[in-house]
Amino acid sequence: MRKQWKQIAEDIRGIHGANDFLPLHEPTFSETEVEYVSDCLRTGWVSSVGKYVDEFERRLAEYTGVRRAIAVVNGTAALHIALKVAGVQANEEVLMPALTFIATANAISYVQAIPHFIDVSEETLGIDPKKLEEHIREIGIIDKGQLINKVTGRVIRAVVPMHTFGHAVDLDPLIDICERYGLVLVEDAAESLGSYYKGKHTGGFGLVGALSFNGNKIMTTGGGGAILTNDEKLADYAKHITTTAKIPHRWEYRHDEIGYNYRMPNINAAIGCAQLEKMNHFIESKRLLTTRYQQLFKKIEGVQLLIEPSFGKSNYWLQTLLIDENTHARDSILDILNGEGVMARPIWTPLDQLTPYADCPKADLSVTNLLNNRVINIPSTPLQGEYHG
Repeated sequence: MRKQWKQIAEDIRGIHGANDFLPLHEPTFSETEVEYVSDCLRTGWVSSVGKYVDEFERRLAEYTGVRRAIAVVNGTAALHIALKVAGVQANEEVLMPALTFIATANAISYVQAIPHFIDVSEETLGIDPKKLEEHIREIGIIDKGQLINKVTGRVIRAVVPMHTFGHAVDLDPLIDICERYGLVLVEDAAESLGSYYKGKHTGGFGLVGALSFNGNKIMTTGGGGAILTNDEKLADYAKHITTTAKIPHRWEYRHDEIGYNYRMPNINAAIGCAQLEKMNHFIESKRLLTTRYQQLFKKIEGVQLLIEPSFGKSNYWLQTLLIDENTHARDSILDILNGEGVMARPIWTPLDQLTPYADCPKADLSVTNLLNNRVINIPSTPLQGEYHG
């Protein structure tokens, strides 16, 4: 096994043309980012007001096909505000996958709601709609038009699907469930900029959605995120409360509610504008990398490269291996790859196993628990030398 995976590490390095340590995902920049950031520095507009913030929001809305995009400081802040403007209240439950980055649950906690963990599909690594409906039928009752968890007595307000590693969740049945049970759909699209479900960009199916532009995402603003919505009133409200809820005035400081200092700085938005111009290249390069990984792993027994579902087009943000459940080899493979200078990591620990969320309500998580020991992410930076813009 060690000899085989040392060779795989060498092959992965060869695909990326790497001579030194090969990270999981690096940002890709060109002179355009330097030009736009330099413009911010020359003009002095580096903070939360400036032309690049407005331009980035406009371009982002156009790219994702939604009416409005509100740029904020990071993806967690975006999801926090998305939940707030969607009407999630304190002591209500929010249905979400147990297999996701902790920020999804943290954002729910920020509005003082309670995460309620649902199992995932092996096809997408996101919420399994069939198991979600089975769980709702088991624990839910409708009372005065609201879905109630009959075990806890709390209102179940929303569903938050997360498009894991850029692979779209099967949204149509989730939308149907939300409509039948009176639930709000809030998309955690932090990882899926450039991904589509049946031809429509992710993040625009729910009442609101959230994106992330962290340094390791498919495109970055250094740090940053965005709220997506087709509801103009919600967009205006989101923009208002992410700007400390300050009432516009030429000189007075008046605030009409508790707000948040979440607005994206102009200098970050400048990087975002430049990065958005390269999105088509990033996607093409990611898909080329997928093809090369498919050729590499098709001959490796007990290993499967995760491929986009039939109903979606993935941005392939993080390339993902599924290890045969009978090999119990995940940690050994991680040890070999990282020892050979090829960064690899497991999927997140299921959130119900973490101390802050151990007492949250949950459904049967059998698939989540199996995947926890089977998933490995491998280097996913867009191939170098493919872009000269």
